Amino acid sequence: MTLNVFYFLSFLAILSAIMVVLSKNPVYSVLYLIITFFCIAGHYILLNAQFLAIVHIIVYAGAIMVLFLYVIMLLNLNRESEPHKSSLLKFAATICAGLVMIVLIASLKETEGMIQQKAASANIGMVKTLGQVMFTDFLLPFEITSVLLLAAMVGAVMLGKPENR
Repeated sequence: MTLNVFYFLSFLAILSAIMVVLSKNPVYSVLYLIITFFCIAGHYILLNAQFLAIVHIIVYAGAIMVLFLYVIMLLNLNRESEPHKSSLLKFAATICAGLVMIVLIASLKETEGMIQQKAASANIGMVKTLGQVMFTDFLLPFEITSVLLLAAMVGAVMLGKPENR
């Protein structure tokens, strides 16, 4: 069952990622990217990392992609105003991208021997386990961060407030 879900999510993620690149309309490209992010969040759930999946959906699909969508819609991109790139520049970009891919593959090949399989707990990605660690081992840094965020919010409100004259 989970293997079928994994294959379905992988197929959908790869297909929508390809459509991000091949889509001529930038709005459709952003929408395909949102689908890709949801598929990646599904993979996180399959890996038993529910917290990471929810944060991924909230931050990427919920905030950043919506911001991208609004910016693209406000820019009103069309072919007449877009500058055309020369063939030499496209060829140089393709060569650079290929070289980056070769370097990434070579660096990942070298790390293959360093990876050690550790027996992971079944609850390693659960929100309950994360909360327990955060409120026991990291309680002081968590509280200091919350006080700093509160001070930043108060400062932002005070700076944004108009002066009474």
